[in-house]
Amino acid sequence: MKMISLHNHTIHSDGELLPSELARQCEEIGYSFIGITDHGDSSNLEALVLNTVRVCTDINKYFAKIKAVPGVELTHVAPKQIAGLAKEARRLGAKLVLVHGETVVEPVRAGTNFEALNSDIDILAHPGLITKKEMELAKKRGIFIEITTKPGHSLTNGHVAKLALAVGARMVLSTDGHRPGDFVTFAQGLKIAMGAGLTQAQALLLLKNSEQLAKEKLK
Repeated sequence: MKMISLHNHTIHSDGELLPSELARQCEEIGYSFIGITDHGDSSNLEALVLNTVRVCTDINKYFAKIKAVPGVELTHVAPKQIAGLAKEARRLGAKLVLVHGETVVEPVRAGTNFEALNSDIDILAHPGLITKKEMELAKKRGIFIEITTKPGHSLTNGHVAKLALAVGARMVLSTDGHRPGDFVTFAQGLKIAMGAGLTQAQALLLLKNSEQLAKEKLK
């Protein structure tokens, strides 16, 4: 099995690489699937999603060993905006809709996790000190919870993993990659997941979940 990350950023938000550069870097170190999920809100959603769909189509046509899933990460929007923006992102062609969860290292509005989990999204990214009620909602709605390799956001990985296992919510492993060096190898990814308290088998399941989700979105 190869490394997969469905949460990454390019120069079209706060990343350092063009989408094709990102894809090539990840291809070279052994990724099979990536998500291109730049930060979006009502100011840039339309242009961002349309351009991401276009470049992912090119990557999937011309790159030999990697596939790219077009998406968006709704970021720092008011909680009550999330459902409407997620619906609009789908209409524009986003295959993956992520929400920037309540990480402990940024001033994300309280209520973001809850509103995100009541919306048509795929992944709640770095959800911070997510509650048991919210985790149960993720399970009920089939929304994946992210275990992240990103420094800072990863501070609550242990809490997130423990609660997800307790209630049976599904998890994915993502890099939240912005620049060279963020894109960890398969071995590094497994170690970070295991550092959150998962067994190796449980860590591998996170990547299998990511692979399944990517394949479903690319049908």
